[in-house]
Amino acid sequence: MPHLNYYLDFTVAVFVVENGRVLLVHHRGLNRWLPLGGHIDPGEDPLTAVHREAWEESGLHIELLLEKSLPVLPDVKVLPPPLYMDIHPISGEHKHLGMVYFAHPVGGEVTLAAAEHHAIRWFRAEQVEAATLEEIPLNVRFYALEALRRYAARDAQVG
Repeated sequence: MPHLNYYLDFTVAVFVVENGRVLLVHHRGLNRWLPLGGHIDPGEDPLTAVHREAWEESGLHIELLLEKSLPVLPDVKVLPPPLYMDIHPISGEHKHLGMVYFAHPVGGEVTLAAAEHHAIRWFRAEQVEAATLEEIPLNVRFYALEALRRYAARDAQVG
């Protein structure tokens, strides 16, 4: 999608975790491993965007990791807040305001979106840590490891 704003576009990123692994895609244009995600389309809210991007880029239906339950209110769509937000450089003065979510798959099959990515792959924490910063940028590494940590903690409480 082309940039909607000269200085800042709104984007979503989702780190999908399953069985102690996090799903990353190797981006064609940037030549590095990144989470699923992309621009929030005009008229779209972040929740719709994160589910759409996950489906388009991986073939997976996801359920977000929420830190608290969301109320159901009449005439109001309550959105889950991202677990992190950041502003990261893209090119020149252009930046993305990224809304970062963690999720796990609840349906579908992992499928490569070949028009956008060279590869799609599950990574264990030690593989994320062993990758160079050119392969997996520092911010992606941080969020990927944090997603793995939070799901491991959640699973330990449930088990």
